[in-house]
Amino acid sequence: MDTQKKITLGLVGNPNCGKTTLLNKLTNSKANVGNYPRVTVAIQSRHLRYGDQEIELVDLPGIYSLTAQTPEEGIGRNYINSEAADIVVNILDASNLERSMFLSTQLLEMRRPTIFVLNMIDEARRNKIKIDTKALSSMLGGPVIEFNALQGEGRAEFLQAVEAMTNNPGQFSPVTIRYDAHLEDAIERVQALIRALHQEKMNDRQCRWLAIKLLEGDDALLRQEQDHAHLLEMVRRERYDLARDHNDSCEMLFADARYGFIHGLLSEAVQRETLPIGYRDFTRRLDAILLHRYFGIPIFVLFLWVMFETTFNLGVYPTSWIENFVAWVSASVDPLLPAGQIHDLIIDGVLAGVGGTIVFLPNIVILFFFMALFSETGYLTRAAFLMDRLMHTFGLHGKALIPLVIGFGCNVPAVMATRTIESDRSRLITILINPFMLCTARLPVFILFAGAFFQEYAGTVVFLMYMSSIVIAMGAAVLLNHLFARNDKEPFVMELPPYRIPTLRAVLIQMVDKALDFLSKISSVILVGSTVIWFLQAYPKDIVWSVNYPEQIATMEALPDSPQKATDLADLRRQQKQEALAKSYLGQIAKTVSPVFAPLDFTWKDTVAILTGFVAKEVVVASYAVIYSQDESSTEESMSLRQALGKSMSPLVAVAFMFFALLYSPCLATIATIQREAGGWKWAGFSVAFSLILAWSLSFTIIQAGHFFV
Repeated sequence: MDTQKKITLGLVGNPNCGKTTLLNKLTNSKANVGNYPRVTVAIQSRHLRYGDQEIELVDLPGIYSLTAQTPEEGIGRNYINSEAADIVVNILDASNLERSMFLSTQLLEMRRPTIFVLNMIDEARRNKIKIDTKALSSMLGGPVIEFNALQGEGRAEFLQAVEAMTNNPGQFSPVTIRYDAHLEDAIERVQALIRALHQEKMNDRQCRWLAIKLLEGDDALLRQEQDHAHLLEMVRRERYDLARDHNDSCEMLFADARYGFIHGLLSEAVQRETLPIGYRDFTRRLDAILLHRYFGIPIFVLFLWVMFETTFNLGVYPTSWIENFVAWVSASVDPLLPAGQIHDLIIDGVLAGVGGTIVFLPNIVILFFFMALFSETGYLTRAAFLMDRLMHTFGLHGKALIPLVIGFGCNVPAVMATRTIESDRSRLITILINPFMLCTARLPVFILFAGAFFQEYAGTVVFLMYMSSIVIAMGAAVLLNHLFARNDKEPFVMELPPYRIPTLRAVLIQMVDKALDFLSKISSVILVGSTVIWFLQAYPKDIVWSVNYPEQIATMEALPDSPQKATDLADLRRQQKQEALAKSYLGQIAKTVSPVFAPLDFTWKDTVAILTGFVAKEVVVASYAVIYSQDESSTEESMSLRQALGKSMSPLVAVAFMFFALLYSPCLATIATIQREAGGWKWAGFSVAFSLILAWSLSFTIIQAGHFFV
């Protein structure tokens, strides 16, 4: 008989309180962590076992309050109020309890069994903050656990508290915050009417909480009670009387009362020693440099340049090792397979496509090493704050920077991260411009082209492509703002977390996650794409295989051996394969579409790469790898894909192609995400059409300008 108890814990706390890090430490998982607000934009859960308990930990979005002004606050409040969690776990920043506990007071109003976790206790100790956890526990009516999520300190005590609260639920009871008499009188009157209206649906706890939220003017709950006109009239009258009698809004009266409770609580339970001036001013002095009005943005750009230059130059060495390994595998497998279609599929299809893409893994790992450093140290949030004024110039909100930066990794989570933007118009525009950010799926394309055409300046070229993606996204935002006649303005309020020394584990988790994500795409999207491309270029068999020049080849092979014979024979075989490619399904499809790209000087091979990139941008490189593997010159040991590409395209066309690859149509996964987040297929279709028009126009301009000046 299974006697295992199942317990559900709801983890709730402010953004940047270390909630997801704590979840990872408790469950030994690797959920994404970022040192900026609202990394978690949807509910996610993890499981662990402790004794005879099976514990589900539900990670709720980071929120500052339960007023439901944002989707995250609505998700968190609805989940807690639904009593889906047996125990609420309130994660607090131990070094900044006054700010963190404003949410705690609202959780206490809901009177759910709660465990209070003082996370980042190590920072509190460094800041000479002493917390009397026993006194705090007594005053809050729930266990208070000191925790260091990075090191795992407090894990055992936390699990013991969960077990104790589960086995003895009456041991703790959340305190009831009693407000001033005038507020309490209004709460009791509204609560009495709510109890009469919802006596079968709500208990006293829920009635009191609803009364408080209605008096605060919570729009979502007021709409929920729109069928009870007399209740809304009572609430309106009570709010009016309180505002008139105290010369302040109801919202401020409740907020002041909560902060009064917090102040009294912390006065009893927290002691803070005076820090040395140099220690206390470290963050302020560093911010004075990094957030400087004139030098802050150049410093930010310099950091990005260093990141991309290092990504390319340092990645050259492991990239060459992987290239040599792929070449060795291909050479080893070649003689083991009998001549025929299976041989060609494995060598020219799978190994060429997958091998041509996997060589860029080191660059992606190095790039996300830097991204992890920016995130973990707290600099990424400051970059958003720094860019706010500049982004307002383009009609964007400062909060848009976080989704845009996430877009450097992948556009799918970046589009989802726009949920943190309250304004619907700002959010929509951010969604539509996000696909212009240079994601890691496009990175192999630019590394390939930069290495093929601009070897000495490859790192700078990749950096300039990233900068171009930002500039183009900003320009698109200006255009969309004019199209949508955007008038709404909202202030930018973002918490600046303290600077932190990133842990090796946190950095490695992000690097490994991105590497595994890239490898998973290689084993799925790239593998399938390479196989499909090979079949398209190998069939229809009766036509493709008929292009064999039997007489010419036989005549030439009969000639005496000479350097000229070898050259002529290689040219003939190359011509044979090129004609076969042109007559294949792949060539026919590309030539049907290629007139659209003819003004851009793109060949039908470039057209093939563009068409396959509609599915996923990683397949662009795989397409070139498969196509050029059919060219015998590209299969020689001395001829890499970069060299083969460099011989078939001019640098001007290469630049035009890079910009086209940067801008044209989001991948299928991003299109589906835009449809879901923007509210319909019309916006997904608009995104595809808008990006295609912009990509074609800019590439055409580059070609024409190049021809004019050259």
